[in-house]
Amino acid sequence: MRRSILSVLILGTCLAGCATVRESRVNPFNWFGNAQEETLQAAPERATTQDRRPMVSQIVSIEIDRTPGGAILRAVGLPPTQGYFAGDLVRVQNTDPGVLTYEFRIIPPRGTQRTSTQQSREVVVALFITDQDLQRASAIRVIGQLNAQSLRR
Repeated sequence: MRRSILSVLILGTCLAGCATVRESRVNPFNWFGNAQEETLQAAPERATTQDRRPMVSQIVSIEIDRTPGGAILRAVGLPPTQGYFAGDLVRVQNTDPGVLTYEFRIIPPRGTQRTSTQQSREVVVALFITDQDLQRASAIRVIGQLNAQSLRR
């Protein structure tokens, strides 16, 4: 009888400590929320990187998945036609150190290509972000030519 009472008290004490984890950065549900989209004015590309590839036309979605040592940022881009390839998320330096900003860069096809369906044109890219970079970041932003999407804590 004493052992069961003692085990219930220990279990209750352990569970009471979980309330502080709920608000901490250790809790995976506090890392980043749903993506928010913003429309950008169609303007000439900024000379922010040495990468000569054009930016993808539109960012369809972004997600972040936690992994040991960091997280994987996954972005889906939508070019205007089929045939685009070799997409990458290229880090851009910005004025706000709390925002990790990436441009979705991609190589266009040679010659004219079919437009076809949105699903057939989508390009998926991913990037590993270290825990050190994530600790300093309050938001992650991915930029395309026409729009940008961001995830916030």
